[in-house]
Amino acid sequence: MDAKQLDGVPLFEGLSRKERGTVARWADVIDLPSGYHLADQGAFAHEFFALLEGNVEVTRDGERLVELGPGDFFGEIALVERDRRTATVTAITPVTAIVMHGRDFDAMRSGFPQIAQRIHDAVHARSPRHDQDEG
Repeated sequence: MDAKQLDGVPLFEGLSRKERGTVARWADVIDLPSGYHLADQGAFAHEFFALLEGNVEVTRDGERLVELGPGDFFGEIALVERDRRTATVTAITPVTAIVMHGRDFDAMRSGFPQIAQRIHDAVHARSPRHDQDEG
């Protein structure tokens, strides 16, 4: 993928050109049609996604949680916690997304502490386990 595509994604803010180039080598860009399931609740996790274009709907147990759009990311919880997907994510428009497989996602987290912290914060905010701990 072209490192310039990372520019509009808040997760990658603050990275140097060289650092964005490194992240870009770990990732691919995919185009998916409306209705495509990017993640299914209960399935094993293999990828992390960041949206470049389009919108997705996140549901858990059939209930709508949130709509995500360009700049948002998802898929991190199951990869970080080494668990199954906690929600289903479905494209509600055609989507262009950055996709990163688990091994590359782990390399990115170890190599870039500022990204690791943003991902940690998202996991803490989104994880159903953390919701139970706080509720």
